[in-house]
Amino acid sequence: MGFEGEVWRVRSGDEAVGEILIDDADFPWLSGRFTSGPAFSAVQELFARELALTERDEAGHWGEWESAYDEIRRRVSLLSPDGPVPEFLLHIEGDRAWFRWSDEPFGDDA
Repeated sequence: MGFEGEVWRVRSGDEAVGEILIDDADFPWLSGRFTSGPAFSAVQELFARELALTERDEAGHWGEWESAYDEIRRRVSLLSPDGPVPEFLLHIEGDRAWFRWSDEPFGDDA
């Protein structure tokens, strides 16, 4: 699909959270090497909490996950090589990041 080798950027306002060098495209998911920027430390724990919640299997944990991810969406934006994307689901763990995005808002099944 031509995504490999692209650099996508994660921002928090005007500050760089990091960059993702795409090395795998399994549409609709893209993944790649994550290089943190100066603003990553301010959101790092949000991403860790969000991932931990995806691994839980107990009543109510998806509601907690949605709250955690809503905070990520309030604090960061994702930019493709062509500019900002309006909707995305982004995970960051260590030096890896994976995400899906849409030019339109996700439906309820995202």
